[in-house]
Amino acid sequence: MGRRSVYDMKLAEVYPLLAAKAMKKGRTRAEVDSVILWLTGWDMKNVDMEMPYGDFLADAPAFNPRADLIKGSVCGIKVETIEDPLAKRMRQLDKLVDELAKGRPMDKILR
Repeated sequence: MGRRSVYDMKLAEVYPLLAAKAMKKGRTRAEVDSVILWLTGWDMKNVDMEMPYGDFLADAPAFNPRADLIKGSVCGIKVETIEDPLAKRMRQLDKLVDELAKGRPMDKILR
């Protein structure tokens, strides 16, 4: 069996991983949800957790126009240099959750 793309994984599989990354560093699920809401417009209380992660990112109801202010590296890749729009959105969300986990204040994360 080949590797499955993260875009094809259900949100129910990816979201707990994002939340756990921040929560193991003392942040809360509510803070993770705030970051997701700011970036995508999705309210995690009303999201179909069975949707593919790629659709979650591609069909975001209100992707924040300030997302281009997200800079830095995730897994050695500069977020601002990613050309594929869906890959860029995924890395932007990863970067915000990383910043949250590192203890950055919410007002700095939510540019």
